Amino acid sequence: MKLLTILLWLPLFIFACNDDDDFMPIEITPPTDTTDTISFLALGDSYTIGTAVADNERWPALLTANLLQTGADGKSYSSATDIVATNGWTTRDLINGIGARSDLRATYDLVSLLIGVNNQFQGRSLTEYRTEFEDLLNQAIVFAGNNRDRVFVVSIPDYAFTGFGGGNPDISEGVRQFNAACREITESYGIPFINITPISQEGIDDPSLVATDNLHPSGKQYQRWVDELIEDQVREILSN
Repeated sequence: MKLLTILLWLPLFIFACNDDDDFMPIEITPPTDTTDTISFLALGDSYTIGTAVADNERWPALLTANLLQTGADGKSYSSATDIVATNGWTTRDLINGIGARSDLRATYDLVSLLIGVNNQFQGRSLTEYRTEFEDLLNQAIVFAGNNRDRVFVVSIPDYAFTGFGGGNPDISEGVRQFNAACREITESYGIPFINITPISQEGIDDPSLVATDNLHPSGKQYQRWVDELIEDQVREILSN
């Protein structure tokens, strides 16, 4: 009797085992965190510290906010940002300012440099600027762990196109000469030179691009720098 019962149940047991084989285990992949944390050092003058705009309207802050959003590269980035910049600084002031900071990291994932307008404004020589700008560019490379692929340079805005500048062509020519030197040196190192100057030259036609001090860019202008030029270049840098 026991044998008969076993024989009756055996086909059902075999069928059940074969049926189970048709069900493959479902692999559940946990969500992937696509946010990378990067360290960012921004070196410069009033255009980097954001004179006459709120802290969250500085272009480094706006860049950080944009990078937090997932871009076309499928990535988002949170940033620990340090800024070494002060209104009125020349290249020599920035060199000294870097030397006075003991709180900076030894290396950063990303380093920017925007400097030179005060050299031009104060009538300092282009020769001096070239020498000191190259020194700063080399310092930026050191901060990037000697990886020049993690460095980018932003051009000098043309402040002739503000209420203060009044469309003065001499200002534009002076800024053009300093930008030409800046670009030449930057590109000789194979480092990206991001030319935001044409956006700054819309300031007279569109006063909303100029801050309330009638001289510096507004948050709106800085946002355009980031949206139209800087963010894409930075995402390319970080993807490499």
